[in-house]
Amino acid sequence: MRSGVKVAVIGGVFVVVAGGVGYGAYNIYDGLTGGGGGATTTSASQEVETGPLSAEEIDKAAKEFLTGWASGRDAAEVAQLTNDAAAAETVIGGFRDEARVVDAVITPGKAVGPTVPFTVKATVELDGTSKPWSYDSSLTVVRGVTTGRPLVDWSPSVIHPQLTGENHLVTSEAAAPPIEAVDRNGAKLTKEKYPSLGPVLDQLRERYGADAGGSPGIELMLKSNDETLPDQTLLILAKGKAGKLRTTLDATVQAAAERAVKKFSEASVAAVKPSTGEILAVANNRADGFNAAMLGKQAPGSTMKIVTAAMLMEKGLAAANKPAECPPNVMYQGRTFQNLDGFSIPNGTFAQSFARSCNTAFIKLIDDTGNDSALKEEAEQVFGIGLDNWQTGITSFDGTVPSATGGEAAAQYIGQGTVQMNVLTMASITATAKQGTFKQPIIVPLSLDDRERATAARSLPYSVAQQLRDMMRLTATSGTGASAMSGLGGDKGAKTGSAEVDGQATSNSWFTGFQDDLAAAAVVQSGGHGGDAAGPVVAAVLGAG
Repeated sequence: MRSGVKVAVIGGVFVVVAGGVGYGAYNIYDGLTGGGGGATTTSASQEVETGPLSAEEIDKAAKEFLTGWASGRDAAEVAQLTNDAAAAETVIGGFRDEARVVDAVITPGKAVGPTVPFTVKATVELDGTSKPWSYDSSLTVVRGVTTGRPLVDWSPSVIHPQLTGENHLVTSEAAAPPIEAVDRNGAKLTKEKYPSLGPVLDQLRERYGADAGGSPGIELMLKSNDETLPDQTLLILAKGKAGKLRTTLDATVQAAAERAVKKFSEASVAAVKPSTGEILAVANNRADGFNAAMLGKQAPGSTMKIVTAAMLMEKGLAAANKPAECPPNVMYQGRTFQNLDGFSIPNGTFAQSFARSCNTAFIKLIDDTGNDSALKEEAEQVFGIGLDNWQTGITSFDGTVPSATGGEAAAQYIGQGTVQMNVLTMASITATAKQGTFKQPIIVPLSLDDRERATAARSLPYSVAQQLRDMMRLTATSGTGASAMSGLGGDKGAKTGSAEVDGQATSNSWFTGFQDDLAAAAVVQSGGHGGDAAGPVVAAVLGAG
């Protein structure tokens, strides 16, 4: 802002300081209320302003809002300076009443078009305990729809960049004591060192903080409006006593996962120990902080062929070394499916179709199953997918394969359509293929809370499990996963996948694989072929294990 205005709180009383001159907490521009979200003073004889905002209008509207916010005026009045007064009133009022901000200095920066950045340096206090708090935010000025007046375009993020309509700021004694989370070997796990573990550690604290032997402190938190979701700590006014919580994670594998996902704008990876189901790593690189690795719901592309192949082989419809037709394309009940770039495998085997990810070889066998629910039943009964009963230790989504018919069922066979997975479920599917028996993933020991672990109805028949592993080994050595897995030794296997998404120019890249007693899966949004983007992520994680 050109005026260089500084809005401050002095001794608990909000004033405006500009060039060393103090102004009392009053309405600088009397009568200016209304707009898109409030009442209007525009009379029938007044002409409503239109067109782009001038620099002076932007400066004036921003100054008035920041002054009103800092002045301690009634939140309803200040909210009238936005284009959504009803929504703004609650958030502005909560800044003092719930967040317990007792004084602050708000310093605007130079406007960039209609957007004005500013810095807040505040003090938060509760029951005589206080702590400095600072952050950056911004506001954007728009022209009111009904009045034509310059108004702040309302969003909760104006007050704090992490505020949304789904959370609010609260300073209080924490609902759960802090935890000192450690990995399987006792190494400390923190959000600072492993940023994508943030939502995982928050949930672990929420669930196990009291059981871990800690005591709560006083904190400024982002509290979700959904009571089932954990609080996010922004500022610790008084430290509580942390209880130690051992997890199944492996700090070395987690560090590799963090580095690997950072190479892409949006990626997730998870790693599981097949012999035990223990989760060794879970990492995400996402702007929204969402734990997509455990909560995501996406079509997994051809990585789903692990389940499909197991089902077909169990039914005696396919075998690794038996012939399998792989034409360039095939039509099933009015829907055409084709292979990448229209490739075919003349006189090929089922193992070759799996290794090269031939879509048509799988879809041609769908009628022979004689059961529209065959894939769903295989996923549930053998791989533990879709039963909605996983008890990992924190909230997770355990995949789903809905019943389907016709072209939709065919799409499921190759991991498209209504199949929904995330990288944890795909890592688990790979672990089941490697082990032969489903071991439900866990991130904290079952003994911590005596929770019941999900089980599958049956294991893979030995011959089917052996063929499935051999086909994954072929994929990792001479198939579509060979390039990504080339740097790994030991017993290794893989499956690639590309998932087409409506409205997305480039498909999502999926890859899953195993090396000895470690399985991992990754997805890179708009990453293209599975081996190109997600493959190196998985290889990096497996190599660290």
